[in-house]
Amino acid sequence: MYTAEVFRVFAVRGGDASPAVAPATTTNCLKIVAFNTPTFRNGLNARWAKALTLCRCSVDSKSVGDEVFSVTQSNKSDVDYLGESTKGIDGHASLDGPIEEVARSEARDAEDLLQDLGIPSPSSSRNSPRGIFCSRTLNLRSISAIGYDMDYTLIHYNVMAWEGRAYDYCMENLKNMGFPVDGLAFDPDLVIRGLVIDKEKGNLVKADRFGYIKRAMHGTKMLSTRAVSEMYGRELVDLRKESRWEFLNTLFSVSEAVAYMQMVDRLDDETIPADLALDYKGLYKAVGKALFWAHVEGRLKSEIMSKPELFVEPDPELPLALLDQKEAGKKLLLITNSDYLYTDKMMQHSFNRFLPNDMGWRDLFDIVIVSARKPEFFQTSHPMYEVVTGEGLMRPCFKAQTGGLYSGGSAQMVENSLDIHGDEILYVGDHIYTDVSQSKVHLRWRTALICRELEEEYDALIGSRSYRESLVELINQKEIVGDLFNQLRLALQRRSKDRPAQTLAATNLNDEDLTDSMQKLLIVMQRLDEKIAPMLEADGELFNSRWGFLSRAGLWDKSHLMRQIEKYADIYTSRVSNFLYYTPFMYFRSQEQNLAHDSYTYYCSQLYNENSS
Repeated sequence: MYTAEVFRVFAVRGGDASPAVAPATTTNCLKIVAFNTPTFRNGLNARWAKALTLCRCSVDSKSVGDEVFSVTQSNKSDVDYLGESTKGIDGHASLDGPIEEVARSEARDAEDLLQDLGIPSPSSSRNSPRGIFCSRTLNLRSISAIGYDMDYTLIHYNVMAWEGRAYDYCMENLKNMGFPVDGLAFDPDLVIRGLVIDKEKGNLVKADRFGYIKRAMHGTKMLSTRAVSEMYGRELVDLRKESRWEFLNTLFSVSEAVAYMQMVDRLDDETIPADLALDYKGLYKAVGKALFWAHVEGRLKSEIMSKPELFVEPDPELPLALLDQKEAGKKLLLITNSDYLYTDKMMQHSFNRFLPNDMGWRDLFDIVIVSARKPEFFQTSHPMYEVVTGEGLMRPCFKAQTGGLYSGGSAQMVENSLDIHGDEILYVGDHIYTDVSQSKVHLRWRTALICRELEEEYDALIGSRSYRESLVELINQKEIVGDLFNQLRLALQRRSKDRPAQTLAATNLNDEDLTDSMQKLLIVMQRLDEKIAPMLEADGELFNSRWGFLSRAGLWDKSHLMRQIEKYADIYTSRVSNFLYYTPFMYFRSQEQNLAHDSYTYYCSQLYNENSS
């Protein structure tokens, strides 16, 4: 058996980054980091000595080069201990020594090497506003194709600009329909993604993961906690009842929600003409119709296409992230509901200038599908047309070809054309229902949600850490005081029935001391309530003064939005370019989920250990 050196080569984008080559003659496996750029050649000193680490493993000389790692065919791959496909890389090296010892040494060396190279580790990337967060374990090596939505996914719009103009056109249409809109202005802070419109009551509500409503706004006025309790104490948000509840799935929902809530005020003020004879549900239909025509008329998109720099926020890192995925062998798909002319204009503006070697945005994608009609694209079959001219002329076709541009069709056609199915495909989009939920429910595709607001929320959570710690401390103090009050109350109750209290000391308390202690504790709890209540109301105002945090409902519970994300999105992040901080072979592992009894089992185990010793 011959052995050889194995090189760990990290590619450097830009310049001459070809790896240096060394002879394969030694019997031990040396991990060498070698760069052929002037910067690295001149800077190779003691700082890089750590990169030269002796590894107790041997490699068959026949597997050196391209054959050290091989791509596993999907029909030959197995599953690992988490049930994830092992498709991706097969290693042929053998190890000397116990795996625990080798792994410990390798992990320590890997951390040092990553630090010396200035490459952030996946864990450090995850603990940042630009991290990729995992709800369900996902092995990117097992992914053969990655599909992308465009709007608010590959293309991020300035919300104030894009939604502001959509609002303006909506209001113009409402005015033409006879609605009073004078004096109204677009206020994006009025709503956040993940809220739910109650079309029966003219309310906007925020629900927790169970559907219980925690905050509500009627028109543009926030309702008190008591009013929310009286109105919704016995009701749960049920998104299956589409005639009543409308979930704000995406940032495209912002303009519609703002317009509707403002018009609810006008309806309550009786300034809307009586001949329109609308209730809250009818008003919602009218606003939706006005916004629909704002999109259909074409003026809005024409304005954006004429001056994309006013509406689009370019991300120079995004095309490079997709380039890494493509070069790693992933099939890249663009599946958007936007038409071809709009798609081409937005993608040219956002991608072409950041791609190397005169590449165009079309060169990144194996298949491009416009006017996809999602969510029906994932649910049913529609005719597919090939776009054959720059003006968007089309002809019927029945199978997509690599490099093709198509309109319509269905997800099943894409699967059949690529011969890739189900969980071999990852779809990335910003819309909880249209992109993420339906591709998972109907096709079992793996899913990723893009939510740009995560960056602001992450920073707001960090910024409010001390505030929340103070709030939790007060709540804990009330819990302790309340527990004592309840124990004294029980002792008094038992005494009134001529029964002994819980303990001898409690039994020996006289009635006056017992009553005085309870009165004092009651005053303390009332004062704590007065302090805690406004702090709870203000929790999350660093993110949004009305609704608090995007992902939370109350101090500890998750919002209904977060429940939807966890249920349907395998991973979620703020922008597609965050993939650049990982690799196309990343193994995203979901974190341990805390259960209500976890703290008690930990306490019991600690107590058991103390008693045993």
